[in-house]
Amino acid sequence: MLQGSQTPRIAIAPSPSGFWTDDADDAVDFAAGYGLVADPWQANVCSYWMRRTKRGRWCANTWGLTVSRQNGKNGSLEIVELFGMVELGLKFLHTAHEVKTARKAFRRLKHFFGEKANDPAAKFPELNALVREVRNTNGQEAIELHNGGSVEFIARSKGSGRGYTVDVLVLDEAQDLTDDQLEALQPTISAAPSGDPVTIMMGTPPKDLTDLGEPFVRARNGAIKGTDKRIAWVEHSPRGHVEDMTPAELEAFVRDRNNWVAAIPALGIRILVETVEAELSRFSARSFARERLNVWPKSGGGVLSAIPAARWSARALEDVPNDLVLASLGLDMNLERTKVTIAVAAFADHGLHCELAADAPFDDAGTEALVDWVWERVKRRSPVVIDAFSPARSFEPLLKKRGMLVRVLTTGEYVQACGGLYDAVMKDKTVTHDGQQRLTDSVAGVFKDPVGKSGAFKWNRIDPSVDMGPMVAVTCAHFGAVKFARRPRADSTRKQRSALVLG
Repeated sequence: MLQGSQTPRIAIAPSPSGFWTDDADDAVDFAAGYGLVADPWQANVCSYWMRRTKRGRWCANTWGLTVSRQNGKNGSLEIVELFGMVELGLKFLHTAHEVKTARKAFRRLKHFFGEKANDPAAKFPELNALVREVRNTNGQEAIELHNGGSVEFIARSKGSGRGYTVDVLVLDEAQDLTDDQLEALQPTISAAPSGDPVTIMMGTPPKDLTDLGEPFVRARNGAIKGTDKRIAWVEHSPRGHVEDMTPAELEAFVRDRNNWVAAIPALGIRILVETVEAELSRFSARSFARERLNVWPKSGGGVLSAIPAARWSARALEDVPNDLVLASLGLDMNLERTKVTIAVAAFADHGLHCELAADAPFDDAGTEALVDWVWERVKRRSPVVIDAFSPARSFEPLLKKRGMLVRVLTTGEYVQACGGLYDAVMKDKTVTHDGQQRLTDSVAGVFKDPVGKSGAFKWNRIDPSVDMGPMVAVTCAHFGAVKFARRPRADSTRKQRSALVLG
């Protein structure tokens, strides 16, 4: 019978002289006494996480776990939370990306303590006797014990975490965690009552290297590269990167059952082989690798820029003509809506000239000024182009209300746009730019992320630190000029090119 490996492929934890794992052993035994029996791999997670130095402090201040869905990663966490509250008196703040996930975790832990203090129907009266309060109010779920131990459950937002002071911050669904959310939550453990704060991060691989999941990617990189000396990281995954494989190699990779064994510790325990076979027939190979085999996107480590630096710099102009005619404007915004990027494409004798018009901080109070700024430059003549999945799409109704020609790119059109800009630089040499460093850095930081099996691609960032905004905005502007703009007649009077900066 095919069964998942109980030993993680990646298991990294500080191992100072004299460290001990008594808490991990006791936690597993304690939970088992209440029916929460750990799989061997779940017990291993606890042993890597709950190491103490010979002076009694936690060896690691960040505990990480990544394993594909439905394997039971929350089982390890429940063991830690149950033991931590009851035996160590620790305070936990359990956060998740979605409300339903936080509520589900609350219900699972409440199973041990009962519905309320002095609950005559409690399954474990001795645990219920420890309860001071159970809060069932939606969004404020919590279990508080007489010994000071507690766990509170919330869904994350930019402002979540205010007013909490805890020992352990739990970041479930960390593949959807953003830096803004982390910045709001991290102070909750700054003054941990235990004096020994811990952050727990759990999740699956992010779909792409975007702002979503960036803190999780950084944590993994810190563990694997050895730059974070106080992280305990456990990962069940096979060897290999999707980006390194041809379509045929990827198909063989996902069908190799040795990779199933490496990636699915609950295989043969709570996940049937037949279930995995059915998923394989329904998912694309790329999706199966991520969702079931827990294969992470490649971050750095040899990924090459889509457009080599020499080829990009060869298209830079030292002296940009001052009689260029605006053809199209591309608009992008980061996920946090704190920065807006605007690029322009202008008709030139050689083809098109692209550059950044703005790459600046933004908040919603500046929306009207932004719309006015765009209107002053494009009126009803030149298209404004936005990727359908960009937060900048929120400007679409306001721009259209002013009468502007707004074009929102479908996924297929955006893929065409990426290919079109690539060809314009690498093959046709029909595009130039003015050498702006922010744009150059953005171009250098993206690779060709395959879409389907036909050779099509879209941009993706090589590393989470890459700002893709300039590249996306220029790609949209260039596509708008090629597909939607009208080139002026040769005998028309050219309008003087004005400075395109936010004032």
